[in-house]
Amino acid sequence: MRVHCKSCGEKGRIVSCDDLSLEFVRLYCQCGSVKCGHTWVASLTFSHTLSPSSQAVDRLLFDRLRTLSRDTQRDLFDQLGSLK
Repeated sequence: MRVHCKSCGEKGRIVSCDDLSLEFVRLYCQCGSVKCGHTWVASLTFSHTLSPSSQAVDRLLFDRLRTLSRDTQRDLFDQLGSLK
């Protein structure tokens, strides 16, 4: 991914990033020109899917569940158990 400085048009670089969610990242950028020195924050977000994943739905669900805390996992399983 390329970023360009809005002040001088030179190439910039992404210095660091903050993953705020699975679909939104805050990018901290710096101009490549020593004379300019501009720093800025840009946002990167998921827009839409062009082609769905070929992974099985159960595998995707399992991977997603693993990222949740134990308490959240328990709450979800309790809710699923009460659907009977």
